[in-house]
Amino acid sequence: MSQVIIPVFTGIIVAAITWFVAIQYRQRKYEAKIGSAEERSREIIDEALKVAETKKREALLEAKEESLKTKNELEKETKERRAELQRYERRVLSKEENLDKKADALEKREAGMNAKEEALKRKTAEVESLYEKGMQELERISGLTSEQAKEYLLRSVEEDVKHDTAKLIKDLEAKAKEEAEKKAKDYVVTAIQRCAADHVAETTVSVVQLPNDEMKGRIIGREGRNIRTLETMTGVELIIDDTPEAVVLSGFDPIRREVARIALERLIVDGRIHPARIEEMVEKAQKEVETMMREEGEAALLEVGIHGIHPELVKLLGKMKFRTSYGQNALKHSIEVAQLAGLLAAEVGVDVRTAKRAGLLHDIGKAVDHEQEGTHVELGVALCRKYKESATVINAVESHHGDAEPQSLIACLVQAADTISAARPGARRETLEAYTNRLKQLEDITNSYKGVDKSYAIQAGREVRIMVVPEQVSDDDMVLMARDISKKIQQELQYPGQIKVNVIRESRVTEYAK
Repeated sequence: MSQVIIPVFTGIIVAAITWFVAIQYRQRKYEAKIGSAEERSREIIDEALKVAETKKREALLEAKEESLKTKNELEKETKERRAELQRYERRVLSKEENLDKKADALEKREAGMNAKEEALKRKTAEVESLYEKGMQELERISGLTSEQAKEYLLRSVEEDVKHDTAKLIKDLEAKAKEEAEKKAKDYVVTAIQRCAADHVAETTVSVVQLPNDEMKGRIIGREGRNIRTLETMTGVELIIDDTPEAVVLSGFDPIRREVARIALERLIVDGRIHPARIEEMVEKAQKEVETMMREEGEAALLEVGIHGIHPELVKLLGKMKFRTSYGQNALKHSIEVAQLAGLLAAEVGVDVRTAKRAGLLHDIGKAVDHEQEGTHVELGVALCRKYKESATVINAVESHHGDAEPQSLIACLVQAADTISAARPGARRETLEAYTNRLKQLEDITNSYKGVDKSYAIQAGREVRIMVVPEQVSDDDMVLMARDISKKIQQELQYPGQIKVNVIRESRVTEYAK
């Protein structure tokens, strides 16, 4: 037992000694590491202190440099400000000196002005005195008072001004004639505006009578489809209002309006009004109107007594039945011109048939002037050339309004016949009473002017001739009078076309030899 305990005890002692030794070794090792760490930390601290000291010195140096730089900039800016202030000060001083000089100059000038004003007053008084003496001397020499001399001077100036005004008006009128072609279109438009208002309602509407007012609803149709179909097919507007038992057809194309009238009347008689029936009736009405135009053209040829005209021209003549000019039917006017031209041709001994042919075709362009561009004269000439009319007829058509020179006696006769037909009282939208009243108003306007002896309205009111007293109206006064009368006529009268104002001044001296 004791042998077993001794080794165990010995092992314990050895283990204890080993453990102690190990602890001591580890403690010494830790102490060595701590010593080296403390030494390293002291080195790091010393190094950090050195670096901090270096940084501190560098920062101080930079701060000193920045301070010096700022100080230099402030000194430089201060010097510049001082220099600028000195410049301002010198400028202010200079301005003060200039102001002082100007003030002195103004004082001197004011003193001089006062002196001049005093001198001017004295001179004015002397001039007034001399003027009064001069006027008295002039009155004594001339034998006229100042009022009489003033009146004489005004009369002289008035005559000079009147002469210059008349000369200026003549020059302006000559210039206006050069620009007449340019202004003619404006004059035509103005004439249309002045004359169209009185008869436009009569020449652009047709009235269709209805058996009863219930028919209006049938014409309109469900949701308006019947009236829309009729308006679309004919190109005419239907006006259905409160007018009892009547429908108004409105449109500027008289042929379309006639087609619509015939179609609507047939639909009313038939009683079956629906889109398909409307289309059928419109087509039948168009064919009927075309037949009517051809028959009217043939009837016109038969009435005038000529033949051999191209069928297309015959159709266009019939188309003119639906064309009016200032309320005058174009076809009736053409027939009248043809008959007048034939009568005149028989009197002077030229070809009657050619004169009638030219008279009947002179306005043929009016049948297409609302479809093609150009005047009815240009269109008429083109149609006559297209359908191989003679040169005499073409020239008569071209010259009947003065657009070209007449090259034959027949052309002159057609021009005269056209004027006679258009100027006939009552032919163009005027009753005889209105015609005579317009002529009387025209003569009353001209007779109201001072110096007018007599006045005559001629050529159906297209021209007025004024006879003046030569002792009261001079040549220059004539120009002004004609202009004033034309302006007054424009303002107070309504008339188709234009009115020519002729002022005539004539001096006659008669002596007898015995």
